[in-house]
Amino acid sequence: MNGIVPTPIARQPWRLLIPLFVLVGFGAAVLFSAAGGNLQPFAASHLVRFAVFLTMAAIMVLFNREFVRFLAYPAYAIVLVLLVAVEAIGAMGGGSQRWLELGFMRLQPSELMKPAIVLVLAKFYSTLPPGMIASWRALIPSGALIAMPMALVLMQPDLGTALAIAFGGAVVMFLAGLPMRWFVAGGAAMLVAAPLAFFFGLKEYQQRRVTTFLDPESDPLGAGYHITQSKIAIGSGGLTGKGFNEGSQSHLDYLPEPHTDFVFATMAEEWGLFGGLLVIGIFAMILSWGLRVARSSNDRFARLLAAGMVATIFFYVAINLMMVMGFAPVVGIPLPFMSHGGSSMMTNMICIGSLMMINRWNREAPSHGIGR
Repeated sequence: MNGIVPTPIARQPWRLLIPLFVLVGFGAAVLFSAAGGNLQPFAASHLVRFAVFLTMAAIMVLFNREFVRFLAYPAYAIVLVLLVAVEAIGAMGGGSQRWLELGFMRLQPSELMKPAIVLVLAKFYSTLPPGMIASWRALIPSGALIAMPMALVLMQPDLGTALAIAFGGAVVMFLAGLPMRWFVAGGAAMLVAAPLAFFFGLKEYQQRRVTTFLDPESDPLGAGYHITQSKIAIGSGGLTGKGFNEGSQSHLDYLPEPHTDFVFATMAEEWGLFGGLLVIGIFAMILSWGLRVARSSNDRFARLLAAGMVATIFFYVAINLMMVMGFAPVVGIPLPFMSHGGSSMMTNMICIGSLMMINRWNREAPSHGIGR
């Protein structure tokens, strides 16, 4: 095959790209159905955005290790400034102030902070002497790097994105080798602080989301409407679904946000359990490939960066699926590569581009690499 297929094509990570193309194409089909059988306004722009950000990912693959390490702190600082700009001149939408109007696109800087926090912490821990990993010097600076963007995102307010930033940062800290007792103490502190955060830190609509998650049937036409309709859509799909473009919940506007947060419910109604298992299986293939890239990396920076990017994608997938099935509060986390949305697509393709880039580093390393 090496003599038939040109080398530039053969060396591409097809074990990642083929599942990714299938997932994006399937997502476009679901968005086509969510629009009532039309390419506009969701499916066509979904495919265009994927093509644009796939090109961006292909360019990222060319970056060398030293350039990416150099970029870590400036990239973090730029995104932090953008978050401050959101507070000053950000656009409103749905009761939240999360976006910057750039003319050609509406940018959500908090989305960029998800890969940025992974990058900056990977750089921080890769330069920290091993003897300091168990000292406060490994905890306080990284904690501050996570806390600053979290505070700005919570002011928007956007609890889901703030949790995603914290999750990505915590994964990098854990894999960097910080003592387990710190994580246990942090978890205990969160349990103690949770009631205080609920009553004094969350806004009223966020409190309703939590109580609705615990008992959605208590207000099926109000705060529990989203979860109730999502469960109905998923359950009515059965094993094989109602058929492509035959979903009544989305077509009759019972299901809120069928093209963004609840796109999985839209899909499950029409494709059933088999469609849901297909989507979950494809995500498993993508994430497992990313973990193999992380394990095959021969330096600390690349391992932490790859694992953190996998964790970022995993958080999106896990929280969205739990949310639409009623196992987590509705926090506005889209499903990667299937939900309609430019900022989400950009963030996840930055993660994919980073993994492809690290895979190239592994392949070119003199010791060992990873199969494509």
